[in-house]
This record gives sequence, C-alpha cells and structure tokens, in this order.
Amino acid sequence: MGNEAADLDSMVSSIAFGYLLSLQDAARVVLPVMPIYRADFVLRPEAVYLFEKAGIELDDIVFFDEVDFDILMEEGAGLVLVDHNKLGPEFAHYSSSVVGVVDHHKDEGLYGDAEPRIIQTTGSTTSLVAMEFEKKGVAFSEALAVLLGGTVLLDTVNLSRKVGRVTDLDVTVANILLPLCPLSRDELFANIQQAKFDIRGFSTVDLLRKDYKEFHFTTVRCGIASVVLPVSRWKQMDGDLFSAFVNFAADRKLDVLLSMNAFRDPGFGRDLVVYCSTEKAYDALLSYLHRISLKLSPCEDVGKRVNTKGVIGCFHQGNLDISRKKLQPLLAQLYSQNVSPGS
Repeated sequence: MGNEAADLDSMVSSIAFGYLLSLQDAARVVLPVMPIYRADFVLRPEAVYLFEKAGIELDDIVFFDEVDFDILMEEGAGLVLVDHNKLGPEFAHYSSSVVGVVDHHKDEGLYGDAEPRIIQTTGSTTSLVAMEFEKKGVAFSEALAVLLGGTVLLDTVNLSRKVGRVTDLDVTVANILLPLCPLSRDELFANIQQAKFDIRGFSTVDLLRKDYKEFHFTTVRCGIASVVLPVSRWKQMDGDLFSAFVNFAADRKLDVLLSMNAFRDPGFGRDLVVYCSTEKAYDALLSYLHRISLKLSPCEDVGKRVNTKGVIGCFHQGNLDISRKKLQPLLAQLYSQNVSPGS
C-alpha cells in the first residue's frame, strides 16, 4: 500500500512490488491497494494515462473503499508499505500489522522487524522497486517497464540534475527500463507530464485533494497539498480561492495547511500558499520557513489575508530544491518543540 497522497509513485510501486511478491510465493495472496476512493482516481490524470499505456484495466485495481481493513488485519494479514515508512493518521492503528517497507523518504525509525525494510534516498520509490526485480533476476515486461520507467521520469523531471531530485540509482534504473518502452524517453516523459498538468474542470477542492498528505505532529494538525499550477493562474481560475482554501482547512480541523505548487511557466517554478488558524502561528511558521531558506517572496497582488477562520498568504519559493518530501521532516522538527498552533 502506498501513502495517502496516492500519487503515481505510490500506486505504481504498490502494483509492481505486489506483483514481485506474488512471483516469490504463488501460495500467498497479495493485494495492492490504492489508498483513495475509486471515484478519486480521475483526479490523477497522469496515472490514468500511464495505466492505459501499460494496458492495466481499472477494474483490476483495488481501492481503499473496496477493502475492509479491520477484517483483513483481524485475520492476520500483513501490510507492506511503499513510498512511506510511517503510516498516516487514518491507518496508524494498523502499525502492528506492518511487515515490510520500501521507501525513499527520511527514515522514521519504525518497524525495525519488517522484512524487507528498504529505505534509501532516491528520486522515486519505483527505482527501489525496480532494483528488487533486478536483484531477483525477474525480467521486465514492456508493461512493467512503462509503469516503472515512466514514474521514474516523472518523479525526477526527466532525470534532471538541475531540479535536484535524481540520484545515480534513478539513472541506472532508467537505463535498464527505458530501452524496453515503446516510446522514447522524452516522448514518454512529455506525455505523462502533459497528462499531469491537465486540470481542466478541477475545482480548488479537487486540486487540494488530488495530491494531499496530512501529518499530526505533537500539538499541530498539518495538511500539505501538492498543486500543479502557479498561484496567479489558480487565482484566475477561482476568484474565491482563499475562501475555498480556508474552508478546506476548517473541514479537516487543520491548524496548518500548505499548498506547495510546482509548475512549468515555462521554466520550472514553485509557489507556496500558507494557512494557519491563528496569526501568531502564521507569523511563527513564516519566520521558520525563512530561517530554513525557502527564499520566499510575496506573490504580487495576492498578499496576506486575515479573517475569523485564520490567516493565509501566498509566496513565490526561490529555493526550488525544497519539495514536500524535504519540508515535512523540517516541519516535524519545528512542531516537535511543543510549538502550539496559537504560540
């Protein structure tokens, strides 16, 4: 099972690693589960495209709302985590059922007895999954190569060193997989990228839900969404953007909500939307974000808004290297210092 954001890396890693586990033990029932509702799959057009390209039928995929986890865990099923190494709040009570981990995020130090327990910094978890196929001598079909190779390209922005995500392992894996794909590297990346940024008809709530993770720190509930357009264009699409943003946070009882916007306009850029439930918490968080060198500058004609539900501000992010994967552990450091939402 992948993480709650259910991005392409999580979904492809679940399917591919589940397939590998089933090959190792034909008697074992392996069930890759997408941790979102089936109806939300359409919010991930890059996954829709890549799955179709690989010949995967949507009817063959199992989603969160189609599985009774309580019954499965009671009957002794084990959980293998991919693309995260700490269960999110919604699944935290299943921690004792975790039997395996494959992930590329910061090691949270949990599930020490898990086997396998593969946690290594890479641009994409699918690179780690692909290497497990290599180690076990399992050949890649064209469909697997498309799924894994396409995801590596998307996660590393076509193996770009400038963006700062790609590692040598990602490059090694890409060199193995891409010759097996029916499209060239640039073609495959361009098609997936185009699909990912096709957000026609999406509301602000859809954009926030599309790639969303929630973290419960010591005294702070924090949500972080990843959105694929600049704030200026978002504001043009939704004149009531701020109200929708604040209501999204209020509905989830969040103290902090961030939208980390990554886009090409035409070059790669980042914006950041920051919401806090109190002005004191907002000022403290902004001070911290400046200290850790996100290089924030206020967005033109947007600015800071204050109302009875909290404070929201929009910024251009000069440090393009800081993604959600890198920011989350930094926020954990801040909020582990018993910083309360109103402090």
